[in-house]
Amino acid sequence: MFCIIDIESTGGSYGKEGIIEIAIYRYDGDEVVDQLISLVHPERSIQPYVTKITGITEQSLRRAPRFHELAKRIIQITEDAVIVGHNVEFDYRMMRQEYNRLGYVYERKTLDTIKLAEQLIPGLKSYGLDRVCDELGIFRTHKHRADSDARATLELFRILQEKDRRKDINMLGQSVNEPDALKDKLNDLKRSVKKGRGLFYLYDVQGNLLYIGISDNVRQAVNK
Repeated sequence: MFCIIDIESTGGSYGKEGIIEIAIYRYDGDEVVDQLISLVHPERSIQPYVTKITGITEQSLRRAPRFHELAKRIIQITEDAVIVGHNVEFDYRMMRQEYNRLGYVYERKTLDTIKLAEQLIPGLKSYGLDRVCDELGIFRTHKHRADSDARATLELFRILQEKDRRKDINMLGQSVNEPDALKDKLNDLKRSVKKGRGLFYLYDVQGNLLYIGISDNVRQAVNK
């Protein structure tokens, strides 16, 4: 079972963004069996450039549900499913970030249609959703809106299924990223590290000190 997802966010500083629109299509490999499409009140400001490209304003979100009002439904619709997205790392991070704010650990398997398209449709000049849709004739009613982009990603996923002669997708082969609580936590910690000069300590899972470092760019040093 797959859940094709697309999220629009407020934009802004890393880790401080909020979801303003979400679309999820639960797909059994043949047809859509469930769906969730909703604006989301982010409880924070929307960056002007986001309003410009999406058309979503703070006023249009006044009566939209907060994320906590949708949280249970999202868990239900994505249960036992692989999260599929175009640059799924962003959508998955936004989901986990919102659940972290509620004190809940959200984990699912993920599958990125960018990586799949690179494998199964080689030779494209780029693999952004706009270019892939143009190349494959996938129509979108409204670019940069969650429902339209999720539908386009679903159509792309169906095309990729047809081209996947080894059936790795349906068999959850090597393209699927397994959930790993420690890995997700580590990635979240790395992303939260600020740029700039500082001192940092690295510990193993038992709490033993492994390394002490100082750098003019702590984020870059930690990522190494």
